[in-house]
Amino acid sequence: MTDNPSVHAYRADALGDLDGTALAQAIRRHQVDVREVAEAAIARAEAVNPSLNALAWPTYEQARRWSAHQAVGGRLSQGAFAGVPTLLKDTVDLSGHPTQLGSRIFRSRLARSDDPFVRQLLAQGFNVIGKSRLPEFGFNGTTEYQDGSATVNPWHTGYSAGGSSGGSAAMVAAGVVPLAHGNDGGGSIRIPASACGLVGLKVSRNRLVNAQLSRSLPLNLITEGVLSRTVRDTARFIAAAERTHHHRALPAVGLVEGPWAKRQRIGLWLNPPGDVAVDDDTRAAVMRAAHLLTQSGHTVEPIEAKLTQAHIDGFLLYWGMLSFSVGHFGRLLFAGTDWDVKRYEGLSQALMQRFTRRWYQLPAAAVALHQFAQLNQRCFAPYDAVLSPVTTHVSPPLGHLHPGLAPEVLIPRLVGYVGFTPLQNVLGTPAIAVPMGMTRSDPRPIGVQLAAQAGREATLLSLAYELEAQAPLRRLGLA
Repeated sequence: MTDNPSVHAYRADALGDLDGTALAQAIRRHQVDVREVAEAAIARAEAVNPSLNALAWPTYEQARRWSAHQAVGGRLSQGAFAGVPTLLKDTVDLSGHPTQLGSRIFRSRLARSDDPFVRQLLAQGFNVIGKSRLPEFGFNGTTEYQDGSATVNPWHTGYSAGGSSGGSAAMVAAGVVPLAHGNDGGGSIRIPASACGLVGLKVSRNRLVNAQLSRSLPLNLITEGVLSRTVRDTARFIAAAERTHHHRALPAVGLVEGPWAKRQRIGLWLNPPGDVAVDDDTRAAVMRAAHLLTQSGHTVEPIEAKLTQAHIDGFLLYWGMLSFSVGHFGRLLFAGTDWDVKRYEGLSQALMQRFTRRWYQLPAAAVALHQFAQLNQRCFAPYDAVLSPVTTHVSPPLGHLHPGLAPEVLIPRLVGYVGFTPLQNVLGTPAIAVPMGMTRSDPRPIGVQLAAQAGREATLLSLAYELEAQAPLRRLGLA
């Protein structure tokens, strides 16, 4: 790892190597000062961001003012993560700052108020030190740009950090903050979590407050959430978020603090869509997880489930409709100036053009998306959870999914890579990515996915705790 070394920010400061739960506890007990914590996170960000290119906008001065105010007279927020530094993905508004959505086709104005989801997150006491990078409008499975720049994987900087929440994933994995915001419209939390050795939960549709942008979609596939280094941080975030918003159609998750005694029936899904094969390292990671779960007393059974080309085409057409809508109506949706769709990056253009050529297929696409539910009932619903890869292969080298590649090369690569993740977005069901080992060469993390029926996040968290305990991933920076 000499040509492309790993990058991390861990050091002997107020953050140490604590996760968010432990750090919040240390702050509450006055073992560390909230101002020192903010300064440590800012120093770490400044140290590694030149290498990672993961930060879209720093909000350091606002973070300093917030921590100073919290420290005066002991008026610390009572939230579950009071004083814990974090990042917001640059898709949601933070008052007084731009929201650029990874794009150069417009210039964002400063937000006048916080996004509804941001208000839910801030209610937990987080201190936002910046906004993280994403590929243009979150369309790609890697955080790379037309000009050749990229957010790199801190485990090995020659590889992708995933997308679209790649900036948040890189900063959490590198130790800048314990957990950070992401959102997921086709795998955008789970893919970077897998690539960077993190826990990434995509919740059931409407489990968390929907961001303002996703409320305008004809079918909302996007859910908000976090990427973290520990299962307990993700579990605590969900439990705390329920105190400010609980959708009545979903059972409460509550605070899941460890594995359940009850043993589960788990389906093992290894058939990706199309003709793409699962690579050896990824298959080995999934089989290792299956073995560990079987050893723990769970029943793991293979599932024969295959997404058809009609399923894939339906999702692609919807994806293309989003790109078309942004390109043609974005100036009405986003608070920006200098709108110039000619500066659209290659992938965005390819998706938009695909929709322009095939818009008349929308009724067939709607039928195909409806068939996802039939596939779910037939193949997945009989199980308490389904174990699968997150992606069909391990994190690719930079350039493999570059947005400037010819569409006939890029789109099949992208569809093949994300194979297992879009299903839950269409269904509105939860899924979690959990670290499960490293690649054999150029060591990078590999994650596996556990999915369940709508409302069953607690089942996934209990299983994730088991895998975390049996196969802990070493922290980046440790030998």
